[in-house]
Amino acid sequence: MMALPGAMFFPLLWAQSPSRLVAAAVSAGYFLSASRGLPQGVANFYAADLWPGLLLWVMASSSFTLAHALFWTRQPGRVRAVRSAVALVLMALPPFGITGWAHPLTAAGILFPGWGWFGLGATAILLVIISGRRWQIAVAVLLGLYAWSATDWTQPKVPDGWKGVDLALGQNLGRDGSLSYHLDLIAAVRAKAGEASFVVLPESVLGFWTPTVARLWQDALHGTDVTVIAGAAVIDAAGYDNVMVAISDAEARILYRERMPVPLSMWQPWREWMGQRGGARADFFANPVVDVSGMKIAPLICYEQLILWPILQSMLQAPDIIVATGNGWWTSATSIIAIQQASAFAWSRLFGVPIVTAFNHNQQE
Repeated sequence: MMALPGAMFFPLLWAQSPSRLVAAAVSAGYFLSASRGLPQGVANFYAADLWPGLLLWVMASSSFTLAHALFWTRQPGRVRAVRSAVALVLMALPPFGITGWAHPLTAAGILFPGWGWFGLGATAILLVIISGRRWQIAVAVLLGLYAWSATDWTQPKVPDGWKGVDLALGQNLGRDGSLSYHLDLIAAVRAKAGEASFVVLPESVLGFWTPTVARLWQDALHGTDVTVIAGAAVIDAAGYDNVMVAISDAEARILYRERMPVPLSMWQPWREWMGQRGGARADFFANPVVDVSGMKIAPLICYEQLILWPILQSMLQAPDIIVATGNGWWTSATSIIAIQQASAFAWSRLFGVPIVTAFNHNQQE
């Protein structure tokens, strides 16, 4: 996580490029380096060789590269700084922001912990200055802030009464709908009952969300004060929603529908355009916060931790807790989960909002 401020040197390298072609190469190099785990992850997911992953890797970098190549200019000073700011905003919001991974603004959580929106604004100002004539001042300030942050480092706060449960079920997670599978999960949750009132399980852990699954879990939690937040999928004739559900003795309900599923592998908008069915729905700007026992929760499922606008939209609602989950069985031999967690922890530090996480890992890790 402490490496995040290094991303703030990208605008400097982009601004100092001698030509548009070099600026495009710098942009592509930055994005491809930041997302270097994607080819191996795709190969793991589809049980294929690296070529599909390499193709997707290059395709994903195209919007970032094109945006920065388009806004590059030879004119130094204010013109270049303004264009840099426009490119940063474009990569923070849809449609470009759908693949706006490794956004330099994520470093705000390291440089300005607890500053909230003021820290985000200060980081944006530094990024604009570093791409202008007075870049030396911005670099000096950046290095000073980084040194101060490194000496004053503290782990993000875990909310009282909450417990995240990491699993290592690999590809089996959510695909085994057997009674024994659910009973094992229930036993793991009940083991945490004395430690926490709210237990968070990873993305997709419950598989398909059905009335039968809901009743099984509700009955299992009877007589406890535990509320379980867990990942599941809700399917219908048109496709499916990747969701978080909340289960307690009193109720079992869909809590959150993912705003931005993984493009291509989950979110496939061209299916609808072609009159086909299938794929995950993107709820985009819906449900940025949800209510759990009177607390406002900012949910982030997997891919949403890598991009900017979902967390910023949630923070506009002043949530009490960030809940970040993922199913990373396919990320074996990559740094994808580490990057997701670093990003989520950085936002937790910036806004001073406690965070609880729950991830599924590969069985071999």
